[in-house]
Amino acid sequence: MILPLLPRKRDTSTGPAGLASTVGPASVEVTARHVKVGDGYAAALIVTGYPAQVGAAWLDPLLSWPGRLDVVVYIDPVPAPVAAARLRRQRARLESNRRTDAEHGRLGDPVTDAAADDAADLADRVARGQSRLFRVGLYLCVHAATVDDLLEQVAHVRATAASVLLDTQPATWRQLQGWLSTLPLAADGLGMRRVMDTDALATAFPLASADLPATLPGQSPPAGGTLYGLNPDSNGIVWWDRWSQHNANSVVLARSGAGKSYFVKLEILRSLADGVHVAVVDPDNEYRRLAEAVGGVSIALGADGVRLNPLDIPPGDHRPQALTYRALFLHTLTAVLLGQQPPPAERAALDKAITGAYHEAGISNDPATWRRQAPLLRDVADQLARQHTEAAQMLAARLTPWTTGSFKDLFDGPTTTVPDGQLVVWSTRQLPDELRPPGMLLALDAIWRDVDVPAAGSTNPPRRLVCVDEAWTLLRDSDGATFLSRLAKSARKRNTGLSVITQDVGDLLSSRLGQVVVANAATQILLRQAPQAIDEVTDAFALTAGEAHTLLRAERGEGLLLSGTQRVSFHAVASPAEHRLCVTGLEFADMPEG
Repeated sequence: MILPLLPRKRDTSTGPAGLASTVGPASVEVTARHVKVGDGYAAALIVTGYPAQVGAAWLDPLLSWPGRLDVVVYIDPVPAPVAAARLRRQRARLESNRRTDAEHGRLGDPVTDAAADDAADLADRVARGQSRLFRVGLYLCVHAATVDDLLEQVAHVRATAASVLLDTQPATWRQLQGWLSTLPLAADGLGMRRVMDTDALATAFPLASADLPATLPGQSPPAGGTLYGLNPDSNGIVWWDRWSQHNANSVVLARSGAGKSYFVKLEILRSLADGVHVAVVDPDNEYRRLAEAVGGVSIALGADGVRLNPLDIPPGDHRPQALTYRALFLHTLTAVLLGQQPPPAERAALDKAITGAYHEAGISNDPATWRRQAPLLRDVADQLARQHTEAAQMLAARLTPWTTGSFKDLFDGPTTTVPDGQLVVWSTRQLPDELRPPGMLLALDAIWRDVDVPAAGSTNPPRRLVCVDEAWTLLRDSDGATFLSRLAKSARKRNTGLSVITQDVGDLLSSRLGQVVVANAATQILLRQAPQAIDEVTDAFALTAGEAHTLLRAERGEGLLLSGTQRVSFHAVASPAEHRLCVTGLEFADMPEG
């Protein structure tokens, strides 16, 4: 039977009939077990049997079923007098059965006894006004593109319903009424109802969802965002826009081998497609292949001929305090090189030596002189040697390894590379361990100068993402952690997001500056954690026992996305092309691939 739904002439009214003629299907073809609605197929199911007891959110498995499934609940309250009369008759029947069994010497029926006790308890609560009765109809409508797919989907839905002890039956020869009953028309054409009390009905409504909350009515959804992965609890997608949060900062915490670099590379690839400029501090040379594939720039600090002068003034910076900023950064770099803050006398000598080195190079507070060749670190050491004070001589001697000694190559000359591109990777793999923290600090400083200068001279800077991998290398040094915390606080004002990735959770959470970095990250990603660190992570991020257990048994690429009160599980998925670029080695070959 085919019911044509196309009107003979165009209906331009704005009422329900006019809306149906505009957005409704061209026709509906009705068969015994399904209906064909336009180009798709639908089958209605009736829930005919319920378990004796239900728990909280007992409809959640159907509501989160991975497919197009309409779950419709019709609720009609039963007036209190009518409910009391029905319960009284039901109790009389049950009690009569019990007495009959007793008079004839038969054993009592446990089902009858349980039903009589439940009816008595329910009658008491209804009489006291603590509960009400409702006539409830529960219908399911499964949608699919083809008949074969529909049969398979119906079987899956019935199996899911059976897992929570719900009996379902197809609305045979009543598919049209079943389909209409599941439309938002408030018209129950099936009339298959079951009486429930307030408690049983209330537990049917989930108080929380496994997915991120949708945009509130009246608010436009964010236009951007990236795919983080799939939600294993609901099989929905986890789509997140860090740029629509209070700030664009993030932290990624995971134990070694949990897939944090894989996840970060995926986000970088998808951020590049969204027009974001990305800079990465890479201590293990993991991002070079990714940069080469997308036309990015990779700078290997520590390689022959690669130098970075910390005294360079950005050529586009015309702020009057630019020279002061360079002097202050050299104080920070010196503290990182020495492993501690120099004594006050040595800091005073260093400040005087920095001023003298710039003066000898012909650079003053006049911005016109800032185009001249900047002095080098060894020039500052020479100025220290000329002061002829014990503090200056001591500091010059302590700086010898980086000015004329074994570690001078990184500073011994003008900057050789000025990075430019949408993706810039600063690799510190070739630096010796003693130069890793200073190398990461120099890379961050170069990145920040690129971020900070356009913000001073441009009204519409591009969105930038700065990723610091293995940040524990910098966080274990107090001055490096101070620099990183300043970036976390200042990034938002410059349309920039700072992403801190580390496997050493203790270094991040045990220090005050590390906690500042976490507190200023609106997006927090937790992947698999070590048992030794789970208590600290649980306290810092207010995890539930279930969430902590999830992080202990998570597979590679699985974890939690936290943002304020919002939290959702996800596992990262990639296309084959993305997977080839993001995989680190054979040990990660089993990462999920889309």
